[in-house]
Amino acid sequence: MDLNYTREEQAFREEARRFVRDNLPKDIADKVLHHQRLVKDDWVRWQKILYKQGWVAPNWPKEYGGCAWTPIQKHIFEDECGYAGAPRVMPFGLVMVAPVIQNFGSQWQKEYYLPRILSSEDWWAQGYSEPGSGSDLASLKMRAVREGDHYIADGQKTWTTLGQYADMIFCLVRTDTTVKKQEGISFLLIDMHSPGISVRPIITLDEEHEVNEVFFDKVKVPAKNLVGEEGKGWTYAKFLLGHERTGIARVGESKRELEHLKKIAAKQFRNGKPLADDPRFRDRVTQVEVELMALEITLLRVLSSRTKPGPEASILKIKGTEVQQALTELTMEAMGPYALPFRPEARDAAWHGEPVGPEYAGSAAAVYFNYRKTSIYGGSNEIQRNIIAQMVLGL
Repeated sequence: MDLNYTREEQAFREEARRFVRDNLPKDIADKVLHHQRLVKDDWVRWQKILYKQGWVAPNWPKEYGGCAWTPIQKHIFEDECGYAGAPRVMPFGLVMVAPVIQNFGSQWQKEYYLPRILSSEDWWAQGYSEPGSGSDLASLKMRAVREGDHYIADGQKTWTTLGQYADMIFCLVRTDTTVKKQEGISFLLIDMHSPGISVRPIITLDEEHEVNEVFFDKVKVPAKNLVGEEGKGWTYAKFLLGHERTGIARVGESKRELEHLKKIAAKQFRNGKPLADDPRFRDRVTQVEVELMALEITLLRVLSSRTKPGPEASILKIKGTEVQQALTELTMEAMGPYALPFRPEARDAAWHGEPVGPEYAGSAAAVYFNYRKTSIYGGSNEIQRNIIAQMVLGL
């Protein structure tokens, strides 16, 4: 495998860098770079800018409004966005459900939902996990019973990221209880404004409202919102998860945070010397940097293959989240006692309180707490290791 970018790919990187530099709103970039809280308008505003440029859906086929980029171009663009401080484009519509609709949906679903996903008219949420059905997702209990031209959905979903903003949610539901559990699952598209749906916030360790519980009480869902065939939802779910886990690697964002860590280590002094000169700390930073480089190479190998993301995406999910967590841990250590105060209000862009120590220390603890979740969502890292053992190593 040639690890060098071609001349065309290098030219594309320059084009992508110029675009991000000239079009990323400064107020949004400042929030991202200073680890401040984003609101729905920040994500939607950036997505609309990408939509106007025609760059919002690099992973989509051109026939549906995609960019027709190569996987390497997609990686380069995401790399530049992450490094510059662009907010992550919300993946639930563009990266997760859209490929499912494109590959398995009806013509009506493609014509109706795909343009609305592109333009940000619909904000999507993911309805997979349930209480007691997270890592063992196939044990889910939410029911959907066919009655004429509708399904009646009853049950609960949990850990629904940013569900408080959602217009639509794609759900795995049980439509048959008489067969093997994986064979009784279907994939439904549900309007979040339907009667019978309620959303309850879950406040996480960093005191943020990022995830939710969603309750469905006799919710009527048009039968035309069934994706593909009844009972085939498990197949579509595995297809979707391959796309999700590839995106969790977040190489560009980790490069940005690695540079941030190095700057902090150069400013923080221990025993009269910059922490960056401490050989033990420097070795740990170097180790993470090497792992990040290896992660990027592995990501490029996966993207260069001609097949859809498969079990190798689990490798990206594991190592990507481990690198992200290691960077937050080293950043906390680099700040020393300045990182100890937990100041969740420092993540508010309007906050003008007195920081404890350097300004960049205000949100450090909240970011550290937030990143504890990365090894769990998208399928816990323990489950990913099982997938690799069984499907890659054949154990």
